[in-house]
Amino acid sequence: MKRIMSIWGDKPYYSLNYYLRELYGEKIYKIAIDGGFTCPNRDGKIGTKGCIFCSEGGSGDFASSKTLSIYDQIEQGKKRLSSKKTGNKYIAYFQAYTNTYAPVDRLKALFSQAISHPDIIGLSIATRPDCLDDDVVKLLSHINKNKKVWIELGLQTIHTSSAAFIRRGYDLSCFNTAVEKLSDAGLETIVHLILGLPNETKEDMLQSVKYICTKKIQGVKLQLLHILKNTGLADYYAKNNYETLTMDEYMDILISCIEIIPPNIVIHRITGDGPKNLLIAPRWSSNKKVVLNTILKEFKARNTWQGKKSDYV
Repeated sequence: MKRIMSIWGDKPYYSLNYYLRELYGEKIYKIAIDGGFTCPNRDGKIGTKGCIFCSEGGSGDFASSKTLSIYDQIEQGKKRLSSKKTGNKYIAYFQAYTNTYAPVDRLKALFSQAISHPDIIGLSIATRPDCLDDDVVKLLSHINKNKKVWIELGLQTIHTSSAAFIRRGYDLSCFNTAVEKLSDAGLETIVHLILGLPNETKEDMLQSVKYICTKKIQGVKLQLLHILKNTGLADYYAKNNYETLTMDEYMDILISCIEIIPPNIVIHRITGDGPKNLLIAPRWSSNKKVVLNTILKEFKARNTWQGKKSDYV
């Protein structure tokens, strides 16, 4: 226990902050970018309503305006971080909507603008497994030879009924193929999972975590389900007697998930941010500092850590 804890500094899991300090020797910050993309689940190719939890901003609510150039969005992001930053290196996080859903020439132009900024050390690109054509993966692999590229895939769940409920629009085999393709191209993959989807039990969520840990991934984001205004999930919440997770329930599920994640997989997120002006529930999640501190205290109380119960250690 002491040996593992000392590897990760002050956290009982392999955090993104620790991983980036290992790579670059200093604190690295992510700047959310809106590249002006849409999504096949919104433009009619697959659907028009989007995933049931997705906000009108395509989960890019903290990004700058897409009317600004990529360079200006980076500069604006740096200003927002100026009061708390201790370093001068950043990751351009293409977050809003599906960030590989465009012709490869447009992707090349946008990503090139980002990596040409002298303070950007890499790209984190949020996308869907069904939007990774071979030419796109080839472009990302080429960029990765000069600047680090992370690909974030929004899986959310492995369960067919839940995937249909959230209107995900692709099956699990599509995810599996994408992970293999990215791995073959030498790209690091981060998988998003949502904890607290309606009708999923704790065991269902643990099964999703166990499953992705068998794949060639390097990171995971564990996201508390947020109910945001003007989403399909908000409509469901209003019409059904659905209760979101309490803080105690979430901590129990989260820690149980982290216990089975192998210690070599980087945990990029353990809760998530719901914009306060959009957040309907759970309201307790809006105080992120309290939530994070409470989670760390619970780890200590349980005397546990990432990988303690993993089958892959």
